Amino acid sequence: MADILFGMDMDFEKLLAGVQAAVSRAGDEILKIYADPELFDTEHKADDSPLTAADLAANRVLVAALTELTPNIPILSEESAQAPWSERQHWTACWVVDPLDGTKEFLKRNDEFTVNVGLVVDHEPVLGVVFAPALKKWYYGAQGQGAWMKLGDAEPQAISAAKHSGERPWRVVGSRSHQSPEMAGFLERLGETEMVAMGSSLKLCLVASGEADLYPRLGPTSEWDTCAAHAVVNVAGGQVLNRENGQPLTYNARESILNPHFIVCTEPNPDWFEPAG
Repeated sequence: MADILFGMDMDFEKLLAGVQAAVSRAGDEILKIYADPELFDTEHKADDSPLTAADLAANRVLVAALTELTPNIPILSEESAQAPWSERQHWTACWVVDPLDGTKEFLKRNDEFTVNVGLVVDHEPVLGVVFAPALKKWYYGAQGQGAWMKLGDAEPQAISAAKHSGERPWRVVGSRSHQSPEMAGFLERLGETEMVAMGSSLKLCLVASGEADLYPRLGPTSEWDTCAAHAVVNVAGGQVLNRENGQPLTYNARESILNPHFIVCTEPNPDWFEPAG
């Protein structure tokens, strides 16, 4: 598929290495700003979400690198002007990029922010790289290449999503203290649970690596928040499913880039996907 897609002698292994190199450079730019409070120049976007100099610096690195790597594949990035739906609806492949996911974590200085790059083909995420530069932690994977976690200079470790045996509490990614009524109801139906707190797209990666069983996201997200990690989850044997119909999330398949509520899991229970309300 890769040769057909790119029209050149390039496979997913080489592509993954190229994306990781670009993401590493973007992470370096973020850390330069993270280390210098004088560079914490924060603006706010139209939806009042924060925008920092680090978002913009990482975006410049990633857009330039991806354009050089695959000139014929368009880029959908949170921090770039968006192509209109009249153009996007004809894309058969695209990069989906969040240069700095977890800007609030960045501003709180809790280290749980990430750089995310995902490749979508026919609305499905097929390759993803998630990097937490302050933690020196990587999650990445692609079809045919497996899913991996790497910490610092250690050797990469193959990862896979865990199956819940029923002999222990459900390990659920989410907030212990800030739960919506919808989330509280979902957790009550699960029974005994252990909450695992984490920021940014690392939430999905915890399911991909088997460190958690479930991540129910019953709040708003955009496609660039999930695409890269979704690819890793898929390759690791997990699923990212629309909460209302149990179908996989799709990308660049409609005009809106907002995701529905979703659940990240290994083996879904049909009871989880009853329409809300």
